[in-house]
Amino acid sequence: MGHMRTMEWYRDPHLELDFERGSACLDGNGMTFTRKEYQLLAMLAQNAGEIIRRDVLLLRVWGYSREIRTRTLDVHIRRLRKKLGAYGDRYIETIFGVGYRFQPYREYAPFQTFAPTLPVAVGF
Repeated sequence: MGHMRTMEWYRDPHLELDFERGSACLDGNGMTFTRKEYQLLAMLAQNAGEIIRRDVLLLRVWGYSREIRTRTLDVHIRRLRKKLGAYGDRYIETIFGVGYRFQPYREYAPFQTFAPTLPVAVGF
């Protein structure tokens, strides 16, 4: 992971984040976060689709060195998910043993029921 991206905003059908102003709206309703919660959400959203390691998040948001073992990050992630309501688990993905990833919201297409038919080779 090289440079952290600096974006001015993140927007999808449900969530709007304005990183310059430090504001957030979910389904048109303003949201309130503590400073750390917002920094964490902003860092994840600005690097949407990329896994950000725990130690990197702790260092960037809290200034902790990698030696520190803390549950702070998990507690904050839990609070963020709760504030994001029904979308919490969709937006913030846990990559066990590594860190977290923010997934941009996508409307899920219904599952395709057909499987591609592959020629079956018999008798090898």
